Amino acid sequence: MIAIGLTGWGDHPDVYSSVTTAKDKLFDYSGHFPVVELDTSFYAIPSVENVEKWCKETPDSFLFVVKAYQGMTGHLRDELPFETKNDMFNAFRACIDAFRKHGKLAMVLVQFPPWFDCQTKNVNYIHYIKKQLANYPVAIEFRNQTWYSSQMKDKTLAFLKDNDLIHVVCDEPQAGSGSVPFVPVATHDKVLVRIHGRNVHGWRNIGHAENWRKVRFLYDYNEEELQQLSEQVRLLNKQAKHVVVVFNNNSGGHAAKNAKRMQQMLQIEFENLAPKQLGLFEE
Repeated sequence: MIAIGLTGWGDHPDVYSSVTTAKDKLFDYSGHFPVVELDTSFYAIPSVENVEKWCKETPDSFLFVVKAYQGMTGHLRDELPFETKNDMFNAFRACIDAFRKHGKLAMVLVQFPPWFDCQTKNVNYIHYIKKQLANYPVAIEFRNQTWYSSQMKDKTLAFLKDNDLIHVVCDEPQAGSGSVPFVPVATHDKVLVRIHGRNVHGWRNIGHAENWRKVRFLYDYNEEELQQLSEQVRLLNKQAKHVVVVFNNNSGGHAAKNAKRMQQMLQIEFENLAPKQLGLFEE
């Protein structure tokens, strides 16, 4: 089964009706796609109350890929806003338990930073994450090429498979050690494909300006690129039972149209979506 979605639901004008308000955006989004990546959870762990609201606003079969909080992945540079690490993990588990209770947890996305390279202490930390998130589907995204070096790639994939971890396959700019190659291999009955765009200049220039997010994922895939990616998704669908594809190339608003085009190329019809809202003068 292949499901396609986008990162977040708040910034995709192509999927909203002409009368959509901010509070209706998730409902409108779920009329187009069956899955979404919740990325706000990276910055702050959502309350159970918010999770309950989101679950009620979406169809029964709708799924959330929940991004792990930055304090769990090594990104956080400020002081941890919890008394202990256990408190942090308890809060995160309460959040994902609320999704799971409604049958809406696709997986937890644990995205490690570019400086998280292939060495023993980091392998041990993945074991620690796996222990903290035991009994949840956990997807691992690397941002450092050392995990995919010629000497380590097979060992990395075997490690993920042996530990029942989901491999995150990334399409992203090839911009040095802080990016990873496209490795279309599933290590679990689920696989996550994240489509980041191929803007090498934007990828390298994070942090140099307040508007880095506006250029980092600024990319519009052309027909040939989408056709190639679609073929890889078909092949992944033979390796895994569930393939989730998330388009993250939305700095210029291209994610929704690229995702829709891939859906057409794969000849997929999504079932049980929310009814689409009509505009004020539409019939």
